[in-house]
Amino acid sequence: MSDLLAPAAAARPTRIGSRAAAGGLDTGGALWPTPPRFAAAHIVAVITAGLALDALLGWTGQHLATVWACAVWIWLYRAGGLPERRSLVLCLLIAGFGEIVLSLVWGVYDYQFGNLPLFVPPGHALLMTLGVLVARKLPTRSTVLTITALGGAYAAYAWFSDHDRFGTVLFLLFALCVAFGRDRRLYSVMFLLALAMELYGTALGNWVWRPLVPGLGLSAANPPFAAGAFYALLDLLVLGAVVGLARRATTQAATAAAFQRPSSRSSRQNP
Repeated sequence: MSDLLAPAAAARPTRIGSRAAAGGLDTGGALWPTPPRFAAAHIVAVITAGLALDALLGWTGQHLATVWACAVWIWLYRAGGLPERRSLVLCLLIAGFGEIVLSLVWGVYDYQFGNLPLFVPPGHALLMTLGVLVARKLPTRSTVLTITALGGAYAAYAWFSDHDRFGTVLFLLFALCVAFGRDRRLYSVMFLLALAMELYGTALGNWVWRPLVPGLGLSAANPPFAAGAFYALLDLLVLGAVVGLARRATTQAATAAAFQRPSSRSSRQNP
């Protein structure tokens, strides 16, 4: 994986780099232009069945879910191009760090064995990939407006009823991602996908959110309705890093090409 940080071999930018240079917002749509067959089905299967294994079979199920999630992650890594590989690795690393902070350090939620299951970081990368595949099939404007409007209305109810004030705070974080991020449609889709997975995982007992947020004293539902804000922020950071790496590679390749042109011209003039 050492090629992930290397500059591009040619001066022509990658697809995601060219879209970023053009100022496009939907950079997530540049990922996985030709995904492997049944990629979405594999991701849905490993998330739903993997969480069920973890809940029903204890440690054995958790190990099986880890092997399955890592196998699908590796399959996607081998099938993807450089931008896709970068997104998978960056998502795994950033999600792993975030999980350590939120669960093991801050203690906002707890996994059933008090640990950080090893299937969780690659699972975040798989869920982001699923979000990319789903988001490109939906219209941007109506998707964003519908989710933010409904979410905003529920955020007001959650705050004033003191049912889920942490969820309201998280919704504000989601709104910031939508307002200033690169891919509003992806963040909105991830908001729903994450909520569905959170409802499923908490119902099975894979993890539980604490009713009061440590250090803040805010009420929190199990799960907070806007837990997807963490996933939107994760995708924002991953896309920003992928685009930044693509731009840097394009700039370095163009600079190298510019230095090569005069030297090749002088060599032709002075045989």
